[in-house]
Amino acid sequence: MSTTFYSNGKLFISGEYLVLDGADAFALPTKFGQNLVVENTKDKTIDWKSYDYDNTLWFENTISFDEIINNNASEIETVKTTLINILHEAYLLNPDFIDNSEGYKITTNLTFPRNWGLGTSSTLINNVAQWAKINAFTLLKNSFGGSGYDIACAQNDTPILYKIENNSVQPVTFNPDFTKNIFFVYLNKKQNSKTAIHAYNKHKDQNLTKSVAENNKITNAILHAKTLKEFAFAVERHENHLSNILEISTIKEIAFPDFNGTIKSLGAWGGDFVMVLSEENPKAYFQSKGYETMLTYEEMIL
Repeated sequence: MSTTFYSNGKLFISGEYLVLDGADAFALPTKFGQNLVVENTKDKTIDWKSYDYDNTLWFENTISFDEIINNNASEIETVKTTLINILHEAYLLNPDFIDNSEGYKITTNLTFPRNWGLGTSSTLINNVAQWAKINAFTLLKNSFGGSGYDIACAQNDTPILYKIENNSVQPVTFNPDFTKNIFFVYLNKKQNSKTAIHAYNKHKDQNLTKSVAENNKITNAILHAKTLKEFAFAVERHENHLSNILEISTIKEIAFPDFNGTIKSLGAWGGDFVMVLSEENPKAYFQSKGYETMLTYEEMIL
């Protein structure tokens, strides 16, 4: 007998970086995600297998309960050491799922390519938290760190407005007429969120009160835009606002200055997906630049 847990992937539409300092974060759960299947075994071990979206086995290992309890992981960061750390932190929050078990066989399955950056880690953490019957936000904080917006997306099937204070999640309505003009393009590289957050903390101004307030005004405008023109204007304001804080040029300035439309970084700047707003389908343009992966709003968003 097996038990299956599932979590949604995520896209960060507005509030990236500043969410860490209390700003409103607007995010969308995706149709893509990850499941985790648990079966009971023996030998006081976890036989773990992880599969990519195409059923390719990308990680396989056996982890003893002792390794989890004592956090006996190598100092060299590997998939196994990261997994042991997550399971150890879960164990500290609720020892029962290890202490009262004889062993497990775990299988995880992504429904998106893991280099897409839609939440391989966050969906895993939320699934482990469901399995261990613990708070996923606490598990994230104790293992990976981060704002927690991705956990909120993992747990919700609607657009959300998220605040880091008390991990506040507010479901919101976002279903404008112009979703047919919203596209998501993969930049052919995965961005490291930890590295991006470190860079933000290094460069940010110490007093971000005005910046957070401005972000919240822009996020409200993004959420309530009635036309594509209004939406694009708000999105461009957001890009310029954060560009000034990070002291980094926008992705459009860097890579797509000749594009006739709006382009916004999503989440950690410099990788993963960008959101593209265009009157016409821009697939040919991005293919000409070497970017083959483009999804429509309907294909991507839950």
